[in-house]
Amino acid sequence: MQDLFRKLLNYAVMAPSSHNTQPWLFRLLEDGVEILADRTRALPVVDPEDRELTMSCGALLYHVRLGMRVHGLADRVERAPEPEARPDLLARVHAAGAHAATPAEKALFEAIPARHTFRFPFEMRIVPGPVIDELRGACEQEGAAFHLAPDEQRQALAQLVMEGDRRQGADKRFRRELASWLHNNRTHSHDGIPGYAMGASEWASYVTPFVVRTFDWGTAQAIDDRKLMEGSPVLAVIATEHDATRSWLHAGEALARVLLRAQQEGLSASYLNQPIEVDDLRPKVAALLGIQGSPQLLLRIGYGQTGRSTPRRAAAQLILP
Repeated sequence: MQDLFRKLLNYAVMAPSSHNTQPWLFRLLEDGVEILADRTRALPVVDPEDRELTMSCGALLYHVRLGMRVHGLADRVERAPEPEARPDLLARVHAAGAHAATPAEKALFEAIPARHTFRFPFEMRIVPGPVIDELRGACEQEGAAFHLAPDEQRQALAQLVMEGDRRQGADKRFRRELASWLHNNRTHSHDGIPGYAMGASEWASYVTPFVVRTFDWGTAQAIDDRKLMEGSPVLAVIATEHDATRSWLHAGEALARVLLRAQQEGLSASYLNQPIEVDDLRPKVAALLGIQGSPQLLLRIGYGQTGRSTPRRAAAQLILP
């Protein structure tokens, strides 16, 4: 069974993560796998509580669960099973008997290699209501809520995103942290964000980390993000009732399922999490959209062109003895 889990982890590591940090490690069990946080890849400035790190591992957890089901295994998950003794152990997944994979599960699994973050303007095409309902259902089935931003609230939400951009762009610590994960187009690194993922040319990909680290680009980014929001058919916030480790894992699992379901429909997505990452703006997002719990992620979703995925580290190198 361990050979099967080694195989499944090759798909699991295709999960999205903040700045493509891939903050996870694994330990194989006789009947499953443990998923551990790799806090050497934490982002202490933008993510001081490791909330986004945990959601990234939650997205990977969903890939593991989905892979198990497609390969005939039911899954039993322990989320944050030893919070005091082993805080880095975020999930323990066990095989729990046989499972007959559904066509829907198989289709979601097949979408994993094709999914990637799309950071560019979308086509001006409306996403049909039934498709949005499918995305909402995918989110809810993983224990999170899917809040659409109505047209009349888009301008106010855009203002919060722009304020988040200005705050982060003015913060030297934030700029240094982000720049450390930006790579040129010829990088041999298997993590971080290469220039091509942001539309940078060969030359620009070499100077971008310096520019990001050195200058306050917050106002310019705010203008760009406002345009992205105006041209996004769907803006949605994934939220959870509570705001702790298990809830963050559920948010990550919901994110992964939503993204794969979107990929099936020919949709792409990217993130505008700035107002959720800035402490005093996060409650304003909740109030604006009538969210009773905690906003975790702000997604923009629409029809975009196929692009290149960001690189991934080999799963085999992340398995602990």
